[in-house]
Amino acid sequence: MSNHTSPTLTQDQQNVVFVTVYSVVFIFGLILNLTALVIFLRNCKSRSHTTVYMIHLAFADILLVGTLPVRIYYHWGLKVPNLIFCDFTGLILLSNMYGSIFLLTCISFDRCVAVCFPLSSRIREGRKKAGYVCLGIWILTFGTSLPIYFIKTPDSNNTNNTCFGNFPNYATRTAPLISTLIIGFGIPLTVMVLSSWGLVRAISKSTAVQTSDLIDHGRIKRMIITNLAIFLFCFLPYHVMLVLLYPYKSETVSSSLLTAYQYSLMVACLNAMLDPLAYYFTTETFQRKMDVGVVRKIWQINSHSSDGNNRSRAPLTT
Repeated sequence: MSNHTSPTLTQDQQNVVFVTVYSVVFIFGLILNLTALVIFLRNCKSRSHTTVYMIHLAFADILLVGTLPVRIYYHWGLKVPNLIFCDFTGLILLSNMYGSIFLLTCISFDRCVAVCFPLSSRIREGRKKAGYVCLGIWILTFGTSLPIYFIKTPDSNNTNNTCFGNFPNYATRTAPLISTLIIGFGIPLTVMVLSSWGLVRAISKSTAVQTSDLIDHGRIKRMIITNLAIFLFCFLPYHVMLVLLYPYKSETVSSSLLTAYQYSLMVACLNAMLDPLAYYFTTETFQRKMDVGVVRKIWQINSHSSDGNNRSRAPLTT
């Protein structure tokens, strides 16, 4: 008899975890992202180019948390009335994941070039294209996510269709997996790491930053590390699970491995709640602590008092 009850208890415990985490993400993610969106839109006069990416990121996260009640409903043990809801929420989750990845990468890169090349007219003109970049990200993420949920696979009509418990058949095929790992995760991660390194290097070598009481360079470094850590924590597990599932088919994969895949999706959803914390910190640091005009004046003072060595004059602007 114990052999029959143990799996049931395990599944019940898993559902409790899913319901609890998704509920927390829904409540706090919705409140924080709506608050951020209102703040960003109301302060349009002082809006920076980086803020444009943050607005789109907040909107993407709101779309994600708006679908979480369906997942809560499912893991609560209630039957989802139509599998279209499963497909739709899965599409939103996948699009949000890669939309967030690209937007976070753009935010990191935008801050880096603004700090390292503050007086470059070409960089300033390029940063003004933030709105077009965001539009391209929306088109790219939704366009590439559609096949995963709307191209029928050979086992798409089998009796094992359990809404959010299915094996990711399309995502673990060779071509989609390679493109996902390289374009969807590998390149953005590389850009974020290089941008973070560039920011830390610029801060460490800037005399203006080291000698100014207006700029907390230690806090900036912690912010950079925190953003990168959130990125890895949320998105690395999902892509690792895709690699681990690649050798398997839906009929041969173990239930424990499939459960781990579902947990990785849940962890990816945490990004919708952690993003607001990251860009609240970013906004306060880069827009209040380091006002563009103040930092530029510091840079000019440092420039005139320098003995001609230009390597330490890297102001911070966003």
